Amino acid sequence: MGKVGIIDLGTNTFNLLIANVHGLNYKVLHKTKIAVKLGEGGIHKGFIAPEAYKRGVDALKVHKKTLLNYQIQDYYAVATSAIRSSDNGTQFVEDVKQQLGIRINIIDGDKEADLIYNGVKQAVDFNGIPKLIIDIGGGSTEFIIANESQIFWKKSYQLGAARLLELFKPKDPIELDDFNAIDSHLSNSLQDLLEMCETYEIDGLIGSSGSFDTLAEMISCRKGDCGVWKKDSYFNFHMHDYNEIQRIIYGSTLEERLNMKGLTPMRADMIVVSIIIINYILNNLAIHELQLSRYALKEGLIDTLIRKPQEWQKSSL
Repeated sequence: MGKVGIIDLGTNTFNLLIANVHGLNYKVLHKTKIAVKLGEGGIHKGFIAPEAYKRGVDALKVHKKTLLNYQIQDYYAVATSAIRSSDNGTQFVEDVKQQLGIRINIIDGDKEADLIYNGVKQAVDFNGIPKLIIDIGGGSTEFIIANESQIFWKKSYQLGAARLLELFKPKDPIELDDFNAIDSHLSNSLQDLLEMCETYEIDGLIGSSGSFDTLAEMISCRKGDCGVWKKDSYFNFHMHDYNEIQRIIYGSTLEERLNMKGLTPMRADMIVVSIIIINYILNNLAIHELQLSRYALKEGLIDTLIRKPQEWQKSSL
């Protein structure tokens, strides 16, 4: 297959991964992400606002240039929650095709969950035990109950951090009534998830993507060792460290968070909502093991392309 590119068009960031594929294995050559915040100003109303629309197109211009610099002929662009659920999402796809020559594949929540799982199982050892995988995006959150050999249950919910932030607009710093409103919304939405977790007797929570990366970096920086969590494909959170950092985040203002080491400005507002989602799961399922998978959708798609390339349409026109 040779060199291949993956563009993951998320709600918060547009991510690019370039890899060199040899047989059933691959080596990452380049990874980068650009903040787009597609959900800002419109996600709860079902459209991509003009400013966000432009940020998305501009980000793809940068990624297309990088692909050309690496002489990538085969690349695949996949769009998730914000684009698939917005009234003008199909127009965005058409504009990108006409302006940039990039054909975007819009995937549904089930396919997104499959790709996330394919990425996570490359990074984390399940030890044969069913675990709950959670991927908190901007527009949606995917939950997957699985072990290393199969998915037992999966579902995508319209509970992304950007979507909840736009919907509830919590005060700064967050107050108890804001917390209760979001927590109640989660309770009304996730009863089937809790039942499935009991059915499959899950033992452990695996988080992938942005919010968990951010928490790992913040914890590492507080210990004076920023970036140490990136040495492996996974990171084990000590619950004492997690509890300490989530208390700090809950009690902080946006301005204070913008100055915290390890917390990127793009996530300074959404991290509070992400913590509420994580804590809802930890508290309702009495989970005491929390891990981060550094691999998610992009790595899952590369693995799928290696094994079943015929299932995917190239984005390079």
